Amino acid sequence: MAKIVVTWVKSGIGYKEDQKRTLKALGFKRLNGSVVHEDSAVLRGMINKVRHLVKIEEKTDEAR
Repeated sequence: MAKIVVTWVKSGIGYKEDQKRTLKALGFKRLNGSVVHEDSAVLRGMINKVRHLVKIEEKTDEAR
């Protein structure tokens, strides 16, 4: 299954509380932090909600 690297690039200050909770649910601890997740429809929906606050990259598997 494909993996996605999500990086938090903009602060959640001034945005709705549900967007701040989504950032926390994605696993972010601090600004400019990155997390790796398995690609899924649920994850894509969460990223879509905070797309103005994060940067997304596809992780390729160079070992194969």
